Amino acid sequence: MTHTSTPLLGGIEAGGTKFVCAVGYPPDNIYALEQFPTTTPRETLGRTLDFFRSQPHLPDAIGIATFGPADVRPTSNTYGFITSTPKPGWRNTDLVGFVERSLYLPAAFDTDVNGAAVGEHAWGAGQDVDNLLYLSVGTGFGGGAIVEGVPVHGLVHPEMGHLNLPRANGDDFKGHCPYHGPCLEGMASGPAIKARWGIPAESLPPDHTAWEFEAHYLSLAVTNLILTLSPERVIMGGGVMQQEHLFPAIRSRVQSYLNDYVQADAIIRGIDNYIVPPGLGDRAGVLGAMGLALSL
Repeated sequence: MTHTSTPLLGGIEAGGTKFVCAVGYPPDNIYALEQFPTTTPRETLGRTLDFFRSQPHLPDAIGIATFGPADVRPTSNTYGFITSTPKPGWRNTDLVGFVERSLYLPAAFDTDVNGAAVGEHAWGAGQDVDNLLYLSVGTGFGGGAIVEGVPVHGLVHPEMGHLNLPRANGDDFKGHCPYHGPCLEGMASGPAIKARWGIPAESLPPDHTAWEFEAHYLSLAVTNLILTLSPERVIMGGGVMQQEHLFPAIRSRVQSYLNDYVQADAIIRGIDNYIVPPGLGDRAGVLGAMGLALSL
């Protein structure tokens, strides 16, 4: 994309619960932002088009950061599709093709968590590092990674939310993932917390047993991912992580599990600045989607 000035960017954070659309010059000059519930593809994508068409100027490019699984391989016949999602009605939905054909604009595409990782690397809590991990604990459980400044892809894309982890002592919950039962998402996502306790996470008091279980699964996952990817920072966002008391519980357990094996000051002495909330807050997803468009 060649421009004599900074490009006007569009972003679509395609979440399983809500879509967030934005136009502007990220991170600070966002001219228009709208969010609406994720219902059927026809209705939700119709509202997305209405948002962009109502702007005084269409953006130069749009980034789409989506819930998944999704096909992020540009050489694939189904590139730009949401694929095997359990979300009713959304399986095999062609997001990139629909947006490009409808708005006559190029669209970049990645997972919602890779998008958020891109946003945090560009403008948030990961600006000073080139290797980071972004975990979103909310409606689902996703993980995105930036390695040497670039989002990680591969056979498809990372599915960190479906790790299998040792159960906490006394935990006999069957799990809430339709594919894997007691995987990380099935034990620690927002819907898993509600299925287990009968009330949503935000309604549970900080001293509830739920948070002991949550800290157990989250800290084990972070430990395993530190050992796998060796990130220079771990950023944890999503609705569940708005329970700020989780951060000290996770940090102390990660240190305990690693047991000084990883000889890095960031973990041994600086863990409060190593496992952190998003610098962009709840805008990480949509700003990250706009950041994806910069690659076009």
